[in-house]
Amino acid sequence: MEKPALRPAPEPLEANDVAIVTGGTVLWFVGFLVLIPFQGRLSDAGHGLWSWTCLAGAALGLIGIWYCRARRDAIRRARAAAGEPSS
Repeated sequence: MEKPALRPAPEPLEANDVAIVTGGTVLWFVGFLVLIPFQGRLSDAGHGLWSWTCLAGAALGLIGIWYCRARRDAIRRARAAAGEPSS
């Protein structure tokens, strides 16, 4: 049986990573703000770490935003140096 001819792989899709990570960071921080008024009840029920988990997610999201911006800028610089059009 003959194998079908393979097509070349398509170019990878570009996503707006900064916007995606920023949206997730905002959601983690909103979760923290929503849970703060219930901290006493959450602690009594054994779920006191939920609000601090949200705060940690927001803090890590800030690091993610910094990383994604640095990556985006490095990709743009590399494309400009190679003479490719930037997107």
